[in-house]
Amino acid sequence: EETRVAVLEHRGAPAVINESVGVFIEWRKTSGLSPVKSSKSFGIAYDNPDTTEPEQFRFDICGSVSEPVPDNPQGVINKIIPGGRCAVIRHHGSHDRIGSCAYYLYRDWLPESGEELRDFPLYFQYLNLMPDTPEHELVTEVYLPLK
Repeated sequence: EETRVAVLEHRGAPAVINESVGVFIEWRKTSGLSPVKSSKSFGIAYDNPDTTEPEQFRFDICGSVSEPVPDNPQGVINKIIPGGRCAVIRHHGSHDRIGSCAYYLYRDWLPESGEELRDFPLYFQYLNLMPDTPEHELVTEVYLPLK
């Protein structure tokens, strides 16, 4: 389903994405508009960190919201994750190894499926988060938008 999200656009090296995550967490805590306990958490991957120059890497850190986000000092903006069909795979464990699920969808599943990609990037829904959840117990759904 279509989901309204508050977004902090990370632009730059994947190695420093946690700095952007920290800014987004600060926004979540101070604004109260996307409480982590009752809102969904997403990441939108515009680029492959393994093949994109670090300074060109783009990734959106997102939290679902029910109303538009006003201007704020952290630079969090409004976007929409469009509704539609997706292939979904569940990843268990560290986010550092989530690329294996993305590669499986693109390299193995998609060519054999007969499906076509929709014009929206691969995205993640984080079903639980650190530090509340130990890294080895993290669960993330990987969505590949389809026509």
